[in-house]
Amino acid sequence: MKHLKTLLLIAVLTLGFGSIQAQNKTAHINFQELVSLMPETKTMTDDLTKLDKTQQDDLKSAEAALKAKLTKYQAEAASQTPEENKKRQLEVQQDEQRLYSSAQAAQASLGEKRNEKLTPIVEKAQKAVNDVAKEKGIAYVFDSSSLLTANGTDLMAAVKAKLGIQ
Repeated sequence: MKHLKTLLLIAVLTLGFGSIQAQNKTAHINFQELVSLMPETKTMTDDLTKLDKTQQDDLKSAEAALKAKLTKYQAEAASQTPEENKKRQLEVQQDEQRLYSSAQAAQASLGEKRNEKLTPIVEKAQKAVNDVAKEKGIAYVFDSSSLLTANGTDLMAAVKAKLGIQ
């Protein structure tokens, strides 16, 4: 009977310590903030801003050319035949459609470039989080941006140090 009580006490203590240890194996980090702090993200943002500006300038030039053509055609409409005016109207509509398509293609291209450049940055950040979690013996890391309460270990400082971010 005495041995049974001793075994039961040991079992309760072991289970109690196990649950305490399990609580220490979770941590949190604001992953989006981490990615935004990385120097690679700033470089990517600068590159995408330059590309977007170039594309917007090209679109504005094409739009100005289209407006000039439309103004010219409107001014000459009275001196042209109805067939010629109809042909010009169709030409302007096609140019407007091309301009619209170009704008959509530019936006799609910008999104693809962003995804292309962001993927290795996210992978690097994920690897750093995984490495720090492994070093600290943490089993689960949650994104703190979606947590209601974050009383566990915050890995932000350790991951920033691992990535060389100040």
